[in-house]
Amino acid sequence: MIKNISNLGDAAIYCDFGNEVNQEINANVIKYFKSIQKKNIKGITNVTPSYNKLIVSFDLDLTDYTNLKNEIQNIKILSSFDDDQKLIKIPVCCDEEFALDMERLNKKLKLSKDEVLNNYLNKEYFCYMTGFIAGMPFLGDIDKKLRLNRLETPRVKVPMGSVGITEQFCNIYTFESPGGWNIIGNTPIKVFDKFKKKEPTLINPGDKVLFYQISKKEYLNWNDK
Repeated sequence: MIKNISNLGDAAIYCDFGNEVNQEINANVIKYFKSIQKKNIKGITNVTPSYNKLIVSFDLDLTDYTNLKNEIQNIKILSSFDDDQKLIKIPVCCDEEFALDMERLNKKLKLSKDEVLNNYLNKEYFCYMTGFIAGMPFLGDIDKKLRLNRLETPRVKVPMGSVGITEQFCNIYTFESPGGWNIIGNTPIKVFDKFKKKEPTLINPGDKVLFYQISKKEYLNWNDK
């Protein structure tokens, strides 16, 4: 399943699963990611999955590239990660003040707001990876009717909780951040909480996500629930 393993600097290993971005390849990445985590291999300091790559960082005082490469090549891979997979429902408010790029989507995609939201809300999304900013989930695959490039000029500040789409993916901004994704709404849910030491990230690679629409009143009163 791993096509190639190579050095990445002095203290990391680069596992290449191929160039395509799809759920089949990403499922293999996540199986290795979870298998390596569960084995607790001596010397590993971090394991970072992406769409089709896996980076394993290590402490040179405890192990080296050759030993770790052998460990990874011989590791017993989980047949499935269904036991760990969660379905997470995320509320999103798509009122005008939160749907910053809805007008752009209407013009570029030639779809009304209702058509955009119906296409977006009526399916489950698969978490390929988290990253860019802490806990930000990269979710696929959005309906082909909604696929659009990033903004020509990225925003300096995208509000925390913004739900954005670009190309085949959607995401949730876990902090205020620069960004160029097309923003269609905002969620009151805290997707990343640095104060939760055990599980700071709500959505993890391999999880599934379902969005549902809420009103502005529900959004503003969410923390009172």
